[in-house]
Amino acid sequence: MAPAKPTAKMAAAQSALAAADPVMAGLIERHGDCQLRRPSARRGVRGAGDSRLAALVESVAYQQLAGSAAAAIHARLVAAVGGEVTAEAILAVPEEALRAAGLSGSKTATIRGIALAADEGRIDLDAIDAKGDDDVVAELVQLRGIGPWTAQMFCMFTLGRLDVWPVSDYGVRKGFATAYGLAELPAPRWLQEAGEPLRPYRSVAAWYLWRAAEAAADAG
Repeated sequence: MAPAKPTAKMAAAQSALAAADPVMAGLIERHGDCQLRRPSARRGVRGAGDSRLAALVESVAYQQLAGSAAAAIHARLVAAVGGEVTAEAILAVPEEALRAAGLSGSKTATIRGIALAADEGRIDLDAIDAKGDDDVVAELVQLRGIGPWTAQMFCMFTLGRLDVWPVSDYGVRKGFATAYGLAELPAPRWLQEAGEPLRPYRSVAAWYLWRAAEAAADAG
């Protein structure tokens, strides 16, 4: 699948980061346009679902897993619920079917909890746009098994928020250390302060730091 051309907003974000920070300028030149899209969208997966619920479920499937392993589990999850991820489809299949897809017991419980909360109207993911990033995260972490990282990924990749800064993410920390020549991984608290000059486009900066971490891993 060919990379999508950047929107005007994304192009402006890249230009602003490049002008503000020479390290970011180098990463942008090296890795091309930022592609803040869900993993299933990047892979062209059919049946993943376009709803907010489907996106949140996908984020749970990717928790603490490498991309290829998570993608395989997510694909089996989509198949297990009949090819379309909805609250009704998730609740209609037994827990054993979700476990057989490769989900852990805790992830199975989280995904069923999300579906049940949506089905009962305790959360409305389609009405969440009016909330600020911190408020979205605060609301989502009330759901069992949803931590700040998963909520932040939802803000970045589903809601398209451009100023999310996931300082606890290993890839962001590794990419920052690699790109800026640090001897050790920066602590989340230190990284929070270090990211201030990258406002209001820290989601975009994080995407380039992930690329830097991947390039370092590939180089051995």
